[in-house]
Amino acid sequence: MPYQTLLLDRADAVATITLNRPDAYNALNLALGRDLFAAALEVDEDPGVRCVVITGAGKAFCGGGDVKDFAEALPRIGVLVKELTTYVHGAVSRLARSPKPVIIAVNGVAAGGGLSLALSGDLILAAESARFTMAYSKIGATPDGSSSYFLPRLIGIRRALELYLTNRVLSAKEALEWGLVNRVVPDAELGSATRALARELAQGPTKAFGAAKLLFHQSTHESLETQMELESQAIAASGHTEDFREGVTAFSAKKTPTFRGR
Repeated sequence: MPYQTLLLDRADAVATITLNRPDAYNALNLALGRDLFAAALEVDEDPGVRCVVITGAGKAFCGGGDVKDFAEALPRIGVLVKELTTYVHGAVSRLARSPKPVIIAVNGVAAGGGLSLALSGDLILAAESARFTMAYSKIGATPDGSSSYFLPRLIGIRRALELYLTNRVLSAKEALEWGLVNRVVPDAELGSATRALARELAQGPTKAFGAAKLLFHQSTHESLETQMELESQAIAASGHTEDFREGVTAFSAKKTPTFRGR
């Protein structure tokens, strides 16, 4: 389907979603929220896609919600924000629950809802010039977009509160030290590093990846015994996949497996 505010490209089993409002630092308005939700559904349902990449056009990853829109819609701000978060939260939920690995390539500032979107990915690669900040309290707002869920789990409540209360801006190096991102690369290498990782994951056992993602998310609220039962069920189910058969057969024969995501 045609998109007004993002680009969606597919190649080598990788779908790349590029937020495309560079003049507005890829700020999230209703149009981008709708497009992001639709694109998340599209790549999740496409059997030819086995890895998803999200990045931003221009100098920013995403500057958060479009504050200009908020200022112009103050008499109906609750309606606007609820509609926008419906789309953005739907996209985050769909991607977090997707069996396909989601890589976030942060090419510049990730602020507010942009930080939240970045945190919802499975792996985050950041350019050296990337910056991370919550920014919500600057406009008297509370967090959205999943940040109040993921931040405490990634860095603890104390640091999560510090980022919200002080609006501290983390450099890419600091974000790596805090455990917010997986890897920092030179700006000029972000695209190639992301493509290489995406191609690698796209050739992996997609069903096992998806089941593992689900297990890790479930582990945040389940007991030890319940989690181990879920593990038992999941690994037994993975044993019936074509990729499992290929994996154990290739391992026994000391060969490299060729996974097909089935």
